[in-house]
Order: sequence, then C-alpha cells, then structure tokens
Amino acid sequence: MRAFERSATIALLGTDGEAGLALEGLFTPGPEPALAGAVIAPPHPLYGGSMDSPVVTELAHACAAAGLTSLRFNWRGVGASAGESSGNFAVADGDVRSALAFMEESLEEPLVACGYSFGAAAVLRASQGRVRVRRLLLVAPPPSILDADALCAFPGDILIVAGEADPIAPADALESLAVDLPRAQLVAIPGSDHFFMSGLTTLHQAAAGWLAR
Repeated sequence: MRAFERSATIALLGTDGEAGLALEGLFTPGPEPALAGAVIAPPHPLYGGSMDSPVVTELAHACAAAGLTSLRFNWRGVGASAGESSGNFAVADGDVRSALAFMEESLEEPLVACGYSFGAAAVLRASQGRVRVRRLLLVAPPPSILDADALCAFPGDILIVAGEADPIAPADALESLAVDLPRAQLVAIPGSDHFFMSGLTTLHQAAAGWLAR
C-alpha cells in the first residue's frame, strides 16, 4: 500500500441477506477540493480478479494523475472481503453499488465508474439510474456480457479501452458497439491482449488524459 492510500471498509448494503458484512477497499484521496471521485471494479473473482490487479492499480494511478479521488475494492470472498466468491452478475452488481454508495457518502462531487473486464460489465449495469455517475471508463469489457441497452442509455461520456490482440474483448466488436454512441470513445492499444502486460503505460496515458478533461 502506498503512503497516500488507506484501507476502506465498504458496507454491503443489505444485498442477498448480507447486511452488516463488508468489502475490503483501498481509498486514494485526491486534491482538496476533489474534482471528482472514481470507483474501480476488478476483473472476475473466480479467475484471480482483485483490487491488486495491475490494470486496476494502473487505473487508480491514472485517477490520481488526473486529480480524482478513487476507491478500488475486492469482490466478496476475495482478500479480506466477506462472503463467498462467485461470478453471479447480481452479486457483482451489489458489490459495485455498495462501493458507489461509499463514494457518494464520502464526496459531494460527480463520480466516474471504472471497471476492468468482468468489472467493466458490472459497473455499467450498476450505474444505471445513479445520477451521481456522470462518466464510464470501461477497460476490456467482454461484449458477450456487456449490456448494450444500458450502454446506449447511459447519458454521460464513455471511454472504452481495448487491446488490439484481445480475443476476449475484441476491439473491432467493441468499436461496433461504440460507433453509434455520440458520447463514447474507443482507444485500441496495439499489441496488447486482455491483460495489457505490454500496454499499461498507454492505458495509463489514455485513461488519465480522458479523466482530466
């Protein structure tokens, strides 16, 4: 944990009978006054997805570089988070909503909902109807689990980042979704696959630049 980060305890808001339990998080404060806040959701919990993912950590660094306060978290059953791990969409959406509620109580500023892979699809679903969420940053969202109707209905700006060599979230398929959305932008990173091991710097630059606008 970096010196400016601090542990956060995120209450699970009565989802699935688990009121009183909590998720583990890392809260990174921005400047005072804060420009905005960001919630960052990790990839699939059953495939090693956690808030320590290099992509999730890089998104937190991009938020800091752009002057945003950020919160990243572990899904239930991962790390010190309560509950059991699963790939259930409703459970994941409840975790994201709990993290969004934490930030809504912590800041008065607008929020950006960010997610990577499975987490990107979850933040899109969980952001529906939340007026404080003004922008979406979706990294490598698999089109097979991305809610296209929710994407079209989102009223704010959207950044989608994908690797050009990603077979799980193909850039061309995501481009087909984004092309008809006037407030959506797609950044395709050459040579990167789903894990961005060769594209983290470019991912950081794209995210930080967009967040700072």
